Amino acid sequence: MYTIVNYMSDVTTIQVNKKLVKSLKDLKEYPRETYEEILEKMIKTYKRVKQRNQYDKFLHKIQQAKMKELWENKEDDVWENV
Repeated sequence: MYTIVNYMSDVTTIQVNKKLVKSLKDLKEYPRETYEEILEKMIKTYKRVKQRNQYDKFLHKIQQAKMKELWENKEDDVWENV
């Protein structure tokens, strides 16, 4: 177990396995970096990736109709049978 303390003096304890604690230690950028700092960075990164993925999905959805129009047309079918 380890404790996360936020800036308003609220304290909570969470239980994680030792393997996860080791992984968190390996992520430290400097020796005194806290697990809370590491977790906050991970959350920010996760949110950015999630937002980017939503944007990519949106673009893909928009492009699908145009790609279908470009790839599924009679002119191309004629050339395939020449």
